[in-house]
Amino acid sequence: MTLKSTDRHRIRAASAGKAFSIFLALGLGVLALIGFASGHFGSGSAEADTIAPTAGGNTFTAEQKKALGDIIKDYLIKNPEIMFEVQSALDEKSQKEQDAKLKSFMATNAKSIYRSPDSSVAGDPNGDVTVVEFFDFNCGYCRRGLPQVQKLIHDDKKVRFVFKELPILSKGSDEAARVALAAKRQGKYWEFHQAMLGFKGQANEATALKIAESLDLDMNKIKADMASDAVKKELADDLMLAKQLGVNGTPHFLVGDQSIPGAPDDLHDQLESLVAGYRKTGCSMC
Repeated sequence: MTLKSTDRHRIRAASAGKAFSIFLALGLGVLALIGFASGHFGSGSAEADTIAPTAGGNTFTAEQKKALGDIIKDYLIKNPEIMFEVQSALDEKSQKEQDAKLKSFMATNAKSIYRSPDSSVAGDPNGDVTVVEFFDFNCGYCRRGLPQVQKLIHDDKKVRFVFKELPILSKGSDEAARVALAAKRQGKYWEFHQAMLGFKGQANEATALKIAESLDLDMNKIKADMASDAVKKELADDLMLAKQLGVNGTPHFLVGDQSIPGAPDDLHDQLESLVAGYRKTGCSMC
């Protein structure tokens, strides 16, 4: 599920599109000019003399620029596959840069991501490997992934599972998140989390309070904690952390410096494999 960040997605997509167009144009222009230079400048042909820069400098005349444009256009039309090669190289370069920045941020902020004392935790509170999930109670994919999360926590008695509230889909999501954090203050976070994500209807204040009541929680305290500065700060901190990590959709899982966006069919297997890997090699951050 994507976040209330539809506008941010559009801005990001537009920026990426503009950047790609610029790089693509420059890259293709250079490639075309190289091909042109090797095929024409070195040939001593009349065309090479016509296209060469003016004497004493590297400035092309209007006629020369038009001639170059025609050559580049013709080159691209005859070799359209080069566009995919350039795009692929740019995507790979951008992904590597993004991954490097993310890993650096995660290493620097490991405590707030994995070991915050205020974390909402399921499984072993002192587990040897921590898994983090950013989620929204109204996220259909979060609901679909819940059984696989439950299986991991049930089967692996040493895993520590941390939930980060990311109520980005609706006002009701924010309301349910506040009830969840209030339930945590009565020691029933995991119970509430499972019941709320397992609920078939819309998550909002009314439905969340009914679930809290069904768990025999102190409802006066629930309502007071929902409005507390501590709960507001915890929600704000989770939202800021997600933004800094570039997490803009739910669910999103983190283990060490690895991430799993969404809820793939083999979510449990992927999480299990990452946990086992870090358990074997050690995880300084998780």
